[in-house]
Amino acid sequence: MNFSSRITGVGSFVPKNIFTNHDLEKMMDTSDEWIQQRTGIVERRWVDQGTSTSDLAVEASIEAIKNAGIDKSEIDMIVFATLSPDHDFPGSGCFLQAKLGIPEIPAIDIRQQCTGFIYAMSIADKFIKSGSHKNILVVGAEVHSKGLDRTPEGRNVGVLFGDGAGAVVMSQCSVSDSSKDSHFINAHLHCDGSYAKELWLPAPGTGFDEPDRMNQKMLDEKLHYPYMNGKTVFVHAVKRMSESLSRLCAEQGVTIDDIDLFLFHQANLRINSKIAEMMNIPEEKVFNTIQKYGNTTAATIPLGMNDAIKEGKLKPGMLVASAAFGSGFTWASALYRF
Repeated sequence: MNFSSRITGVGSFVPKNIFTNHDLEKMMDTSDEWIQQRTGIVERRWVDQGTSTSDLAVEASIEAIKNAGIDKSEIDMIVFATLSPDHDFPGSGCFLQAKLGIPEIPAIDIRQQCTGFIYAMSIADKFIKSGSHKNILVVGAEVHSKGLDRTPEGRNVGVLFGDGAGAVVMSQCSVSDSSKDSHFINAHLHCDGSYAKELWLPAPGTGFDEPDRMNQKMLDEKLHYPYMNGKTVFVHAVKRMSESLSRLCAEQGVTIDDIDLFLFHQANLRINSKIAEMMNIPEEKVFNTIQKYGNTTAATIPLGMNDAIKEGKLKPGMLVASAAFGSGFTWASALYRF
């Protein structure tokens, strides 16, 4: 029997603490106008001191499982995408599994950053199609706020990121009519590691000529804060996301007009607007959430998915396209009928 996978439940969670651009003006010598013009961000959520990445993931996962109409005991794998794990090891999927109370099932962490959620969905789809698993919890969650330089020196990166989590349950299904039945169609996954240091977090790490993964010199040089070459990232993001999505659509015999909703990664509103312009995508078909959440990396797509459902923009039977670009450089696209 040929198995397929489909999204059966969606959940999301963001911290209650809202930090507006005006709040950041007091920290980073920036302005609301500057941030909005360059990114489209108006506000973002940051966690309380005692909250971890897996804590956010638990809340999103509980909602996704409930909306899938299954018991948590029916989840037989976790695929967790994050660049901000609770700890270096073990993976955050292990902490999430324990907090959900679903022991012994496999938990996989993946580190594809902003592209992580599409990678995670593709991985889950492959396991389900193999027949080995029936219900896989796919999670994207981040706590960026604890790792940002909130001084004027760090403003170019610090204003971009927020905390949040999103999750979906992907379940085994059969497809009799691909034009109507809910199913994950396909994804294209890519990477070009020659650009790895254009968007990265250098320390702690073993890639230094130093005896330790972390030392005072690295702290003094602020190597424990993320670095981004913004112009290079912008150019490559626009090119790669549109290129990957165009190829995937052509492969599947799908046109832009056939797609009902576009759920792009939320890194910068100008990136998504440029992609829409290049691909002749009507503005009303692109659902953006960066205005209120900032860039939540692996969580942006499922966060947007859940918001789109709640706002009546995403409904069963719709053909959905997603694309993402991030550190690595990694990029990916996906097509799925919701």
